[in-house]
This record gives sequence, structure tokens and C-alpha cells, in this order.
Amino acid sequence: MHDISDLERRGIPGVFVASAPFVSAAESQSAALGFPSAGLFTDHPIQDRTDDEMRVLAEKIFDSILDELLS
Repeated sequence: MHDISDLERRGIPGVFVASAPFVSAAESQSAALGFPSAGLFTDHPIQDRTDDEMRVLAEKIFDSILDELLS
């Protein structure tokens, strides 16, 4: 969250992406940093997924990432 808020403040678009269990932590960080959006969240867990499973997760959220970057 710190990196994304820093990029955004510099005028460089960024999107914070994490898995679902981190929603609460991201919202807290976002509020503490004065950053308007907590980010986008995908299914959990991430760590033990195969490359193919990761591609499926990425494809599910890709359009939302683009929307955030372009808005």
C-alpha cells in the first residue's frame, strides 16, 4: 500500500492487489495513509497455486486492474 500511494502521489498510476484475507489490513493502511482506495482483491490462497491457476486468477481481475489504472 505504501508503494502504490507513493506512486499515485507522484502521478504514476498504480493498483494495490492482494488476496481476500487482507481486505481489513489494506483498508486500515489506506486510511492511515490518506489514500482513497484500499485496492483490489483476489481469491486466497496464492502461495501454493500452479502457474495455470495463477493465470486464471489474473484473468479474473485483469479488467478491474485496467479500469483502476485508467480511471
